Amino acid sequence: MKRVLTILCLLSFIKISAQEFNKEVTTENGRQLLVGKINLEGLQTPPYNHWFQQGLDSYQVDETLTTVLKEKLNEYHIKLFLGTWCGDSKRETPRFIKILKAIDFPMDHLEIIALDYRKGHYKTSPTGEEKGLNIIKVPTIIFYKDGKEVNRIVESPLESLEEDIAQIIFQKDYVPNYAY
Repeated sequence: MKRVLTILCLLSFIKISAQEFNKEVTTENGRQLLVGKINLEGLQTPPYNHWFQQGLDSYQVDETLTTVLKEKLNEYHIKLFLGTWCGDSKRETPRFIKILKAIDFPMDHLEIIALDYRKGHYKTSPTGEEKGLNIIKVPTIIFYKDGKEVNRIVESPLESLEEDIAQIIFQKDYVPNYAY
């Protein structure tokens, strides 16, 4: 009996501590959007898969920079804040993911957080991952090394995603749009 109780307690702890991914909400006008932590599977389901797949298919990765990125980017952890309702996020997110896939970036080093846009919830997530990070525009891509923020790309790249990432990981004088 003691063993059964221990197992039940353990299972309930796992259920409580498990991350909920791809939470979907519906706005007052019936529009669906993802909020909170999401993964690529969430972006590959309707209605998000239309713009996500189209963005993946149409973007040509700058292969001259992929070798350089591949050498150093895997030393980083990345947080990508986006809005599945946001035109800039719909444009940049598939491009960014395609770059990561092209360089075999370890996807367990990527955390994707979808922010809300409903009244009273604007640019927030249900579990507050954005708190204290000064997320003013989406997408915002934050690069961390050794647990510390190194830099970020805000809303759109200055040159190209590949070039901006290279500037960040080689610690050049990179100042993003909408400096934080």
